[in-house]
Amino acid sequence: MFKVAAFYRFHRLADPPAIRERLIPVLRSLGTKGSVLLAHEGVNGTIAGISETVEKALDAIEKHCGLPALDRKYSESQHLPFLRMKVRLKKEIVTIGDVPADPNEVVGEYVEPRDWNAFISNPDVILIDARNEYEFRVSTFTDAIDHGTESFSEFPDWVRKNLGSLKGKKIATFCTGGIRCEKATSFMRLEGFESVYHLKGGILKYLEEIPANETRWQGGCFVFDGRVAVGHGLKPLDFSICHGCLMPVSADDRRSPLYDEGVCCPACASSLTETQKSSNRERQKQYELATARGKRHLGPREG
Repeated sequence: MFKVAAFYRFHRLADPPAIRERLIPVLRSLGTKGSVLLAHEGVNGTIAGISETVEKALDAIEKHCGLPALDRKYSESQHLPFLRMKVRLKKEIVTIGDVPADPNEVVGEYVEPRDWNAFISNPDVILIDARNEYEFRVSTFTDAIDHGTESFSEFPDWVRKNLGSLKGKKIATFCTGGIRCEKATSFMRLEGFESVYHLKGGILKYLEEIPANETRWQGGCFVFDGRVAVGHGLKPLDFSICHGCLMPVSADDRRSPLYDEGVCCPACASSLTETQKSSNRERQKQYELATARGKRHLGPREG
């Protein structure tokens, strides 16, 4: 069993390129796999490996980044959900675009997972899913609003077009691990929204701490690794990724006559050309041949 750690921290980094050069050999020597994003505003990532080495890797990230502490969320996976270890430099650790949003300066108010159910049950609270539309389709909280965008960078325009009249209302947001809500609530506060709240630690922390018999969560939470989606207790659920469109595929989707493994799913079967489908079939064939020979093949394209 492998340990998976999702983490982030908004904290000023003076020299991300220098930090990257120091981190890469340390993380790779530990054998951890995953992705770490560095920017002047902070660090964000998910890594996996043997429990002891994951903790050493997180400690190294804190040390080299000069962080007081990372926001850490843990889960488990029977298989390593990543192929390699990447440390990337970014303009933002979560991209919201060229709008005022600085969690190092201002954010919304945090709501602890244990208080979330009662808070969002208040009829005066407007609940907004800050994730992308394809994540919303997998699952969300009861009565949450889907802003219907394909990218988080579209969120500010949606807020400006749809929520301008609600600046005096209580607005609660949530996202996978909490990081997008840091940016979302910072942006909203700077736009003049006074009563903005967000789920501390995100959906992952909620699913870790709140038992299934008390949940207001519907379905599984999409995660950006090989597990695809997790449920209460952060246990992996029966989801896969369509290698035609890179969207999550449920067990029901795989039973559809429109599903062709490694080729297409009900969401993209009608939009892919025959040339694209043929290319996907050939790639899937090579993947299956490599698997039969016991070799690691990168398989269908990665997102």
